[in-house]
Amino acid sequence: MKKKYPSKISYPLLIIIVLGFLAIIVPNAINTKVEFQQIVLLGIVIIVFALILHMFLSTYYLIENEYLRIKCGVFSYKPISIHEIKEISKTNSFMSAPAPSFDRIEITYRKFDSILISPKDKLGFAQQLKEINQDIRINI
Repeated sequence: MKKKYPSKISYPLLIIIVLGFLAIIVPNAINTKVEFQQIVLLGIVIIVFALILHMFLSTYYLIENEYLRIKCGVFSYKPISIHEIKEISKTNSFMSAPAPSFDRIEITYRKFDSILISPKDKLGFAQQLKEINQDIRINI
C-alpha cells in the first residue's frame, strides 16, 4: 500500500520569503554601477530562492507499507515506523520543519521524537495512519 499526501502551502509565508529576497536584490539592481560582487550576490540569491521555492512546491508525505516517508525538496528524512507513532496533534509552532504551511500537525513518535508536517488532507492522512496503528491518539 502506497499513498502520497502533498503538503499544504501557505502563500503568505511564500510572499514573506519572496519579499525578503527582493529586499536583497532590488537595492543592488537600482545601483547604476554594476560590479562583479553584485552579480555574484544576485546569482547566489537566485539559486537559494530557487531551492526554497522547490522545497515549497515538492514537499510531500508518503505512507508506504508500515513507514511514513517525508520528502522536502532535495531532502529526504529518515523513514518513521508507523507502529512507533504515538500521537498526531494540531500545533501552532513555527519551528523549522518540512511543512511549508502555517497549518501544521505534530507527529510524536518513539520515546521523545516529533516532527511537524502539513499535509493538505490532514484528516485522511491521520485516518490512514490510524488504520495501520490503532494505538495512535489523534487530536486534530
